[in-house]
Amino acid sequence: MPVALSRADVVRLRLHAQGLAGDPLPSAVAVAERMLAVQAQDYQAGQWALGVRSPGATLADVQAAVSAGEIVRSWPMRGTLHFVPAGELGWMQGLTTPRLLAKTRTINERLGLDLPVLERAREAAITALTGQKQLSRAEFMTMLQASALPTEGQRGYHTIAHLALTGTLCWGRQVGTQQGLVLLDEWVPTPRRLERDEALGEFVYRYFLGHGPATLVDFAWWSQLTVADAKTGLAVARRRLTEVQVDGAAHFLAAETADAAVVATGRRQHTPVLALPGFDEYLLGYRDRSHVIAAADLTRVVPGLNGIFLPLVVTDGRIVGTWRKKIATSGLTAAATLFEAPATTTAQARADKTQRGFARAASHYARFLGVKHRPIAKPAVSASA
Repeated sequence: MPVALSRADVVRLRLHAQGLAGDPLPSAVAVAERMLAVQAQDYQAGQWALGVRSPGATLADVQAAVSAGEIVRSWPMRGTLHFVPAGELGWMQGLTTPRLLAKTRTINERLGLDLPVLERAREAAITALTGQKQLSRAEFMTMLQASALPTEGQRGYHTIAHLALTGTLCWGRQVGTQQGLVLLDEWVPTPRRLERDEALGEFVYRYFLGHGPATLVDFAWWSQLTVADAKTGLAVARRRLTEVQVDGAAHFLAAETADAAVVATGRRQHTPVLALPGFDEYLLGYRDRSHVIAAADLTRVVPGLNGIFLPLVVTDGRIVGTWRKKIATSGLTAAATLFEAPATTTAQARADKTQRGFARAASHYARFLGVKHRPIAKPAVSASA
């Protein structure tokens, strides 16, 4: 009979699985290995998502791992950019790309990007990049234009995404504040190769290793695989997972972390307040987000439900606010806006404590960036309900 866990247990164990509590993960590469995929359409936010899970890591450390090809940024699933361990990208795309291509075909054809045009773009990209060459996004667009291929009206973006989804391109070394495009076969010359069912099992296992406890529905949403594929993966991975019950529903986590995690009931976040980036896996990694945020507060993280997720203030595993930053030559300033409007002395004391903790978390972010932290004189007023 699976052990029954409380919702508080789920929060605590997810912090542990995500590298936000317990023994710190030693490097950005270790974070990517644990999480399998870290959302990174916002390049700066994605880098901090790796850094915050490896206390002591710097932006230079993360960029060195990316530029060395140990961590790759591409489109492994959901049509969204993620950081993934370099060797894992190929088998992930082998599972997810067919459904994504079916969804993008209509849009591409409407833009005039039918298969003959996209294959011409592939040939042009291979010619331009073979031999470990790299092009910035602007240079790549110029190359497409010189090859009489369309780039206007998002056509260039859709061309790049298609070539990445189909295994020709990925993002490579740092170019200024962005990355350049490279050939995936050259950038990752020895990818891990798995048979389909083996890959499905690995996908399921790695999700629960870095996100558990969670449900199979959470995994299916996260990966965008079919429910049938998710069930196949669960059957293959089952012996490597521990099942627990939460509110009567089956949740899973990696077996090798379950015992130690369950025993470590006193473990807390690495710092009392975490300043997580926008689009962070701690929120976006699940279909059911109710364990970490109240439904009424979700619109404060995604104002207007426009798909833009603000950076998160997390205390005791709960998302209690958002934050904004400004980086200038003089350093970093950051301000947190908490969800709770203090109406009592006790609530005000709690808010003040959270704001002090956030100031320390912001100083860790500044250290990660390698800039001075400039604490603001007066913290942001908490948002009213």
